[in-house]
Amino acid sequence: FGKAAALARGLPLIAVNHLEGHAVSARLGAEVPYPFLLLLVSGGHCQLLEVRGVGEVARLGATIDDAAGEAFDKIAKALGLGYPGGPALERLAATGDGGRFALPRARVGEKDCDFSFSGLKTAAFRQAQACETDQDRADLADAVQAAIARQLAERSERAMQAWPHDSRLFVVAGGVAANRTVRAQLEAAAGRHGFRFVAPPLAYCTDNAAMIALAGAERLARGEHSDIDAVARPRWPLDEAAALARPSSGAGRKGAKA
Repeated sequence: FGKAAALARGLPLIAVNHLEGHAVSARLGAEVPYPFLLLLVSGGHCQLLEVRGVGEVARLGATIDDAAGEAFDKIAKALGLGYPGGPALERLAATGDGGRFALPRARVGEKDCDFSFSGLKTAAFRQAQACETDQDRADLADAVQAAIARQLAERSERAMQAWPHDSRLFVVAGGVAANRTVRAQLEAAAGRHGFRFVAPPLAYCTDNAAMIALAGAERLARGEHSDIDAVARPRWPLDEAAALARPSSGAGRKGAKA
């Protein structure tokens, strides 16, 4: 459809990476100059990235298995909550006391910025099977939310410690950025390391057309456009060189992941 519209109206075609839309989404609601440190955290992705501009992104870390949003959704399903699971789990956690449950911490002792949520997901699933009351489920939801927020903050702090630029901006984008507990943990982490914390308005955290339009507009402003034979890609890493050289979770038949 995009190609047909471009041809029929004589307009430039600009192929936009969905993840690039998330990467620039904070610029919809605030002055966010490049470069900045980005935590892109959604249902399908969990990455730390150095963003120097559209098309100028370097991967600093990524999940080696599940994304944080996927963990939220699958644990919420185990607790009998609806989809999307993240907001439902957050509402349930508001009445819980997560201190009752001990959940595993991933990659303890590792010094990189990579994430892992599969162990947490498995442990929480087993705990969910043993929950007997609504209070049990609320307590587990709170424990899960705290564990995910803690891991996101810990890895982000590692990236902040290694950040090479004078500009100290920490941007959080993607659907999970709408979670208030996650935001609070990340904002506190940014403050500890002298970073200004920026997150998109809640309306622009989840998938939306405005972020895609902005990514396209920024490319257009630089005089960039795509060839008419540009293909729709089911996987399109922001840092393609890193994804090919060091695939964080395997390449797969559709192309390099992460």
